[in-house]
Amino acid sequence: MNSSKIKELLENQQIIIYFIAISISILITFFIPNTSYFETAINPALALMLFVTFLQVPISELTSAFKNIKFIFALLFSNFIIIPIIVFGLIQFLPDNPLLKLGVLFVLLTPCIDYVVTFSHLGKANAKLLLSSTPILLIVQMALLPIYLNIFLGKEASLLVEISPFVEAFIFLILIPFSLATIFQIWSKKSNLGEKIVDVFNILPVPSTALVLFIVILAVVPRLSLAINDILYVIPIYVAFAILAPMIGLSVGKLFKLKKEEKVSVAFSSSTRNSLVILPLALAVPNALPLLPAVIVTQTFIELIAEIIYIRIFTKLDKKAISTK
Repeated sequence: MNSSKIKELLENQQIIIYFIAISISILITFFIPNTSYFETAINPALALMLFVTFLQVPISELTSAFKNIKFIFALLFSNFIIIPIIVFGLIQFLPDNPLLKLGVLFVLLTPCIDYVVTFSHLGKANAKLLLSSTPILLIVQMALLPIYLNIFLGKEASLLVEISPFVEAFIFLILIPFSLATIFQIWSKKSNLGEKIVDVFNILPVPSTALVLFIVILAVVPRLSLAINDILYVIPIYVAFAILAPMIGLSVGKLFKLKKEEKVSVAFSSSTRNSLVILPLALAVPNALPLLPAVIVTQTFIELIAEIIYIRIFTKLDKKAISTK
């Protein structure tokens, strides 16, 4: 069986593979206490996943993708106009606890800049458009997050935002994997050995995504028990967001008359949040433990399950349902 057939087999069975990875990781947390030390493995696993994802995206097409102004405006409109309005409505259902609301706002107001590229690729969206848009998403969310926190919670909350976690995530999870992927793509065109190695890497998007799911769940589940009462308040909020956000993304895509794959890209971006980048920022907040990390990783847990559902829906969805008429 050649690499392309193995890749096709893995993609066809990806939902089962992800379910197995999630199930095994949850079972392990019942038998092995304090698996939160797996947090140190999250970023390396993410970097691997993004590297093999970037290999699937023709680097030569990124320049033209960046020129798709209509898509970029749709992405910004959905993530930074409509989504904040929805989030403001959702937090009204939370108890009057500023720290609880801060955790929800931290995570729901920041669009993902890393594994959204992988999930959108697996969901048959236009991954190269999302990849080319990550610097814009990063800059805009760093600029607007303090403003939104000021509006929703007051000036003191806006002062809690630090830039360093965002910059570090962009360097280690986007810039370095992207640069390596570019080098390997160039090498594969000039060398038979390079081509063979890239063929092997091309098999890895699904396994590497399963690895990320496995590690993240091992790392986050122990935190959930530390603030269980507060978590019960935020679960309905996160589930509602996971349902509403992709519909908002598709609607915005339709409003901007985007192509099918572009609409799905906006839907993935609108639905996928920057929780793994926000977590270090949350840990730096005074009196954050154990509430803030628990609130944020709960969103991660729900989002990972939602991403699997999104992939299933978008890969099976009839083209006429979201295509431009």
